[in-house]
Amino acid sequence: MRPGLVVQHSRLPDRNTGLVRSDIAGIIGFIEKAHWPADAAAGDFIELYARRIHDFWDHPDRGLFDWATQRSVKSFFENGGDIAHVFGVCVEALEDLRLPSGMDGVLTPTLDRLRAEEDIAILLAPSAAFMRCTVDKDGGVRADVEALYDELLAHCREMNNRFLIMDAPQGLHDTLLERWVRGMRSRHPENRAFGAMYYPWLKSGDESFPPSGAVAGTFARVEIQHGAFGVMWPPANIPLRGVTHCEVELTWAEAGAYAEQAINPIIIQSGRGVIIFGARTLSAEAKYRHINTRRVINMVHDQLRRDSEWSVFELNNPHLWDVLDRDIRYRLEEFSEAGALVAKGNENQYQVVCDRSINTKLSRDSGQVNVEVMLRPVGTTENVLIDLCIGGNA
Repeated sequence: MRPGLVVQHSRLPDRNTGLVRSDIAGIIGFIEKAHWPADAAAGDFIELYARRIHDFWDHPDRGLFDWATQRSVKSFFENGGDIAHVFGVCVEALEDLRLPSGMDGVLTPTLDRLRAEEDIAILLAPSAAFMRCTVDKDGGVRADVEALYDELLAHCREMNNRFLIMDAPQGLHDTLLERWVRGMRSRHPENRAFGAMYYPWLKSGDESFPPSGAVAGTFARVEIQHGAFGVMWPPANIPLRGVTHCEVELTWAEAGAYAEQAINPIIIQSGRGVIIFGARTLSAEAKYRHINTRRVINMVHDQLRRDSEWSVFELNNPHLWDVLDRDIRYRLEEFSEAGALVAKGNENQYQVVCDRSINTKLSRDSGQVNVEVMLRPVGTTENVLIDLCIGGNA
């Protein structure tokens, strides 16, 4: 090369990352004291990473996990799951988790690890469904799993990119189940959009097991089959694999009644097999009623956060605001073109504001940049009405 000064044109670095995934599962299991690893204490945990069933099944530590967790890992991969982080938490007894105070120090290390593993988008704890239920003399239903589910739902809301799949407690049916779910929905309503309840339990031959593992695999299968934006498809009206029948066979009327109470029914449909026939969260708010709506918001939240991480410690000025505005609009346009966002009337599918109107001197002096994003995620079709009219004359 000759001596002198050379000027060349280069492309700016691409700050946008690839699309986040919403199909990676975190399966929380428990290790009974008799099976604790050497020198373990309550609250310690092990974590196994699996890309296929044999990664877990052939692992030397698999036998430490409770039966329900092992069965759910198998169901997850049978139904199309791709990646699972399987956690085994050392507990003296499951009964220790029945009160919030009992989880202090026991579940905390696992939740800290989950916070660090940001790719996990689906969470389940299948062995929790075996925890005891009682009915008092006034007909009130109490389930030992309530505190654990409350803690995991709060964790999902904190992460804002995570969704909890819950099993109906063992032996809880009919009006008692509906009564218990109503009470559960009334507590901490701000967290209830981040989880969904499924009923009844499933069977493979004579073996009965909670449905969350199979449901989580179906969540993953639907997303993978539909590509990068597959999270916008409702995980319902889908046949389950590795299942012969349900523990309780529901009629259409019973399935509809459960769905109205935000309990997603699993039914047997002639010629199709065992079908998930509900796609509702536990939320009482209409805008968060459907699972795919909540999970689209989760994905958008996580995507924009990751896309914008580069901006921390940049100069807080109008140029930065313009770049953030442009980058966020670019990403939202991808969601819009894929059909994950919808418009209402003449409104745009999304709106982004990042200017002086919301970045005041006070916020700038405190080192804060504000970006306001408004969007309307896609919903789902729960009911199709075919109106047949028979004319009197040919």
